[in-house]
Amino acid sequence: MSNQTSLRVADLPQNASTPFELRPGNDVLEAIRQDLGLLGLRKLSFAGELCAQGKRDWALTGKLGATVIQPCVVTLEPVTTRIDIPVARMFLADWADPDEPEFEIPEDDETEPLGPEIDPAQVMIEALALALPQYPRKDGAELEQANYTEPGKQAMTNEDVKPFAGLAGLRDALKKDK
Repeated sequence: MSNQTSLRVADLPQNASTPFELRPGNDVLEAIRQDLGLLGLRKLSFAGELCAQGKRDWALTGKLGATVIQPCVVTLEPVTTRIDIPVARMFLADWADPDEPEFEIPEDDETEPLGPEIDPAQVMIEALALALPQYPRKDGAELEQANYTEPGKQAMTNEDVKPFAGLAGLRDALKKDK
């Protein structure tokens, strides 16, 4: 996929933006779906532009849209989510290596080292992976109380964990006796 969508930095115009629009076909959608562990992926699109920033850096801005289907974390039933987000990346020629001892981690995760090519498709897949709901839930799905313990033993409940919960009642009972 990257061979078809990569843009050579040396070929990009310095004084004009380079627009792009990606709408992957079914084969590519299926590959991305499998890579991200999704039940379904539809209507994936990524459109934007690449512009020079100064003499050596490049800015990519765009809008990502997709419909994803993931398993509900409670019921495992399919949950459909529509994702529509802005995406921005800065490709820096003088990007510091995070493995260097003096490196400070930047505040944002939108900066990347500038290589010989910039691939909007790779940015699209990364942005989609970051935008996926971490714990998709079907409407109304709630986790019931589950008690686990060794066979033959009494399971500990939430009330057992609150040893002082009954003390107020005991205190009140002792006051009545006086």
